[in-house]
Amino acid sequence: MRFFQKIGDIWRHEELRKKLGITLGLILVYRLGSFIVLPGVNSDVLAEQMSQLGSGGLGDILSLFTGGAFTRASIFALGIMPYISASIIIQLLSIAVPAVQKLQKEGESGRNKINQWTRFLTIAITLVQAPGYLASTVVSVPGVVQNPDGFWWFSAVTILTCSTLLIMWLGERITDKGVGNGISLLIMIGIIATFPQAIVQEFAHPDTTLFFFLVELAFLLIVIGASVALVQAIRKVPVQMAKMQQAGGMLPAGEGARSFIPLKVNSSGVMPIIFAQAIMFVPLYMTQSETFQGSEVLQSLSDFNGLWYNVLFFLMIVIFTYFYTAITVNPNQMADDLKRQNSFVPGVKPGRPTAEFLDEVLSRITLPGAVFLGLIAILPAIVFQLGLTKAQTFAIFFGGTSLLIMVGVILDTLQQIESYLLSRRYDGLMKSGKMRGRPQSPVGGIAG
Repeated sequence: MRFFQKIGDIWRHEELRKKLGITLGLILVYRLGSFIVLPGVNSDVLAEQMSQLGSGGLGDILSLFTGGAFTRASIFALGIMPYISASIIIQLLSIAVPAVQKLQKEGESGRNKINQWTRFLTIAITLVQAPGYLASTVVSVPGVVQNPDGFWWFSAVTILTCSTLLIMWLGERITDKGVGNGISLLIMIGIIATFPQAIVQEFAHPDTTLFFFLVELAFLLIVIGASVALVQAIRKVPVQMAKMQQAGGMLPAGEGARSFIPLKVNSSGVMPIIFAQAIMFVPLYMTQSETFQGSEVLQSLSDFNGLWYNVLFFLMIVIFTYFYTAITVNPNQMADDLKRQNSFVPGVKPGRPTAEFLDEVLSRITLPGAVFLGLIAILPAIVFQLGLTKAQTFAIFFGGTSLLIMVGVILDTLQQIESYLLSRRYDGLMKSGKMRGRPQSPVGGIAG
């Protein structure tokens, strides 16, 4: 009953209703595009070949992120990953190149210029990835393309490039006009689209019994609960507000209100997972080339269940967690905000000592958060190797990139919807009206 009441509240909120309509409409465009096959490609022959090959390691992950468009030779086959790769490069440049750092400090105009650079770099990356994808996945299969002449190559590369830019535009429009982070939502939709098929394949596997399947689902719920706990876990840093105005007067000194800064254990969200996964696609593309097919190192890094792939994946997630936390959470800015609002952390002097204290707390809670994030990310390989799942496609959802992205994006979207409801004095999505991690401190935006 409460669920339908919330749907009614959302429908009565005019602004939220429009934003959800825009979001769903743009998502529908993305899903429809994933089923439009490139001109001149026989998708039936390609699908038959893919089914005969079975598990494709990282190829399965690529197909997962694109909602199956990768294996269908769709116009959206490359998905949003070229844009993610471009974003990684630009953010790395923001650390190493002073000119990019200066642009970041110029406010809205600087961010717009960086976004423009990211778009141009996305085009360049797509122009490199598109021919590689066509050569390794489409043209290499006999009978898929009847006449792969020069005009077909030119048109196919052009279509893939323009389609990637369209996906990027859809994501940006969802972020600006809709609800949630558009890029993350598009990735999540692609992942969810393959989930029902994965469940059916696992249940229909000859070695799967009903009891074993129910145990798998129970374990999956436990992993989902752990992922939710990771995303919402916070460390409350107490804050004392020296004086507050109340009933037309000032509270006496020492009677100021107490609040807290909610520092998230995983301040970086799902971005370290997306970044690390985007880089792990590189060995897959390289092994498709005849030049690198004999490389044992690249072959081991392309094995989704392999030891070295998962070790490198784990380390990259830990590194990216620290990196992304450092560029998204600024202890100096937090300390300045507290000082300007006449607030302080009990037992810590305002100014630089407060910034150092917050930085130390953030570093301590980021380590276990990064390690736990990495462990959940490599959990599918562990589960599959131990024989806890029978189908590779279902094992991908046992933690890993897919589950963390789904949990993180869904919680973030629900949080935005809840904020709109509370702005009109509706009850929130939760019974308490409060979702953990929402900013409740004088330093706005810290909760992420």
